[in-house]
Amino acid sequence: MKHIPNLLTLANLFFGCCALLFTLAYDPVTAALFTLGSFLCDYADGMAARALKVASPLGKELDSLADVVSFGVVPGAMLYQLLKFSTCGAESVVPGHAFSVCIAALPAFILSAASGLRLGRFNLDTRQTTYFIGLSTPACTVFVLGLALTVHYDYFGLAKIIQQPWLLYTLVGALSFLLNSEIPMFGMKIKGFDLRSNLFNLAFLALFIVLFVLLKALALSLIILIYIVASVGFMKVDEG
Repeated sequence: MKHIPNLLTLANLFFGCCALLFTLAYDPVTAALFTLGSFLCDYADGMAARALKVASPLGKELDSLADVVSFGVVPGAMLYQLLKFSTCGAESVVPGHAFSVCIAALPAFILSAASGLRLGRFNLDTRQTTYFIGLSTPACTVFVLGLALTVHYDYFGLAKIIQQPWLLYTLVGALSFLLNSEIPMFGMKIKGFDLRSNLFNLAFLALFIVLFVLLKALALSLIILIYIVASVGFMKVDEG
């Protein structure tokens, strides 16, 4: 029983590797499904460790190592594919074509490096127990995934706008900054099984469902923007 949390963490890593593979194969839908698997395992490993009372230093290190791939390399690869399409041409990301490297799209992996830095700092930061300092890597991944799926299906005709190189480069910089900023943000981990402790999470889930019905995959990116704004606004009120 004590190995269950670590097995879930390793499953997170496995799903992350699969998501990376399908992202590079320009199959964002399948990549999204594997990313969902990573999210579920990422939530479940901590819950299992607390329920079984088997939390360990090894589990903490494994969690961050898995997250580097699932929520660091994967969103970087998603942005790489978006930039590759816009800077190196549509033929460079057509499924079935030979893989080619697009130099102009490589800055997308700055986000992956920033994610690695954040996860390393997170392991050493004793402040982040009930809330986060800076944007979490899973939240960053949700935002990028929303953009990738919106472009794939061209929801609301936004594909051409999202694929503007200047916008994508700006997002790489902005997200990298937010990941390692000192901005306090709500913690979204499930700490207990009572309604009161999960009220904020449930409210955001309800809002996301409404947005998803209206906006499809774009809701993934929008809910993260709302989360950031709400976190900043709440902390200002709290400090006041």
